[in-house]
Amino acid sequence: MSLSAPLAPDFVEVLHAHQSRLRRVARTYCPDADDRQDLYQEIVLQLWRAWPRYEARPEVQLGTWLYRVALNVAISDLRQRTRRPASASLSRPNIPELPAPPPEGPDPDDLAQLYRAIARLSDVEKAFVLLYLEEKTYAEMADILGITPNNVRVKMHRVQDKLRQLLTQPA
Repeated sequence: MSLSAPLAPDFVEVLHAHQSRLRRVARTYCPDADDRQDLYQEIVLQLWRAWPRYEARPEVQLGTWLYRVALNVAISDLRQRTRRPASASLSRPNIPELPAPPPEGPDPDDLAQLYRAIARLSDVEKAFVLLYLEEKTYAEMADILGITPNNVRVKMHRVQDKLRQLLTQPA
């Protein structure tokens, strides 16, 4: 299959419908905006490559499949980034920054604190938090992560305790 082939209309619809979910996965694993955008694009590319296999298996739930691909890409990317030595940052031209839009929803400071705490979790723990924030049931989490629902309950309880500890610790 050629990547230059036009995108299937149903793939584009799925991508638009689940874009925020995929971006949350990228946000969870990449605090840097540029890396986050690169990861999001890699997730979309891998979803596109795997799309024909998904279409051939109608018994697989779309949300489960999307999470599996996105989480696998995010974890693989994180492992590759941690193996690479840090490179010197390139200086950016003096481009004026646009003012940020007014905040909507939760307090940005609270969200920043939450994401800092999530960043301190292991790769697997991040996946649990992400699925929890997406309001997935334990059965759905078990299906996505390939473990039993009872194992999800135990691990989720431990992750929640750890996250509470991280949020109450001084930064």
